Amino acid sequence: MATGKHRAPSPQRQKVGSVVAAGAVPLVMALIGTGTANADPAQAAVTQPEHPVAPEFDAAAPNATPYVVPPMPANTRSSLAWSRSGPETDYLSPVGPLHAPQAVAPVPPILPPPGQFRFGDQQVPVPDFVPVDTSIQINDAAANTEANLATFLDSVGLERSRSDRIAESTLGSAARGAAVGSTVAIPVAMMASTMGAVAGLVAGVVFLPVGLVAGPILGGMAGYMAVSVPATVVGAGVGAAVGAASGFLAPPRGVTPDAVDAEEPELVQA
Repeated sequence: MATGKHRAPSPQRQKVGSVVAAGAVPLVMALIGTGTANADPAQAAVTQPEHPVAPEFDAAAPNATPYVVPPMPANTRSSLAWSRSGPETDYLSPVGPLHAPQAVAPVPPILPPPGQFRFGDQQVPVPDFVPVDTSIQINDAAANTEANLATFLDSVGLERSRSDRIAESTLGSAARGAAVGSTVAIPVAMMASTMGAVAGLVAGVVFLPVGLVAGPILGGMAGYMAVSVPATVVGAGVGAAVGAASGFLAPPRGVTPDAVDAEEPELVQA
């Protein structure tokens, strides 16, 4: 297992990251949860009462085995107990020949640093306004997306270090692109929001008195989202393409055979 090394984000990355985190909430809501736990048969046994009682008072809870997971660092916003600590960073394999997708073992997701959102190579603090459960869902979705992409890249012949590099670069650049797109769109989105609020006010007159409040709110939200969401999606798409190309074209880093035998890799720029 690789030893994940996480650098402290700079103030500028934190600023950009806050925008990414805020915009990610409606874009990456997905939960993937699997797992089983082995229970001691003696603990699972249900003691039967001496005197029969009504079935509704005697039924054992189905699937009452607790979900046992390995411990995670405190404040880690993830529920993926099968995660690994981080991608390989000591070396980077060449791209090599590619082939049609073949069946490969699923790539485990990567655990985010405590108290952080992790979108590939982009790591930012979780804002205080984001609920814990929501931040876990966002991190889980991002980690699973990255792992699924790495699995596909493995399936077409890339070595794991290269698959990880492309996957994390793609996801991180997509997040940065989404942040840039949503930020650039703010002035136009605000104008659209104002126009939408006015239109909502006019339309809400026929629904007095609720319409005078709900109309401008709904109209303003619709106007803002009509501009902001497409800009965010376009920014994410452009960022993903740039990130994928960057990961694909990154020069390989090798290790000497002696260093491998000594388990102390010495980097050699290829």
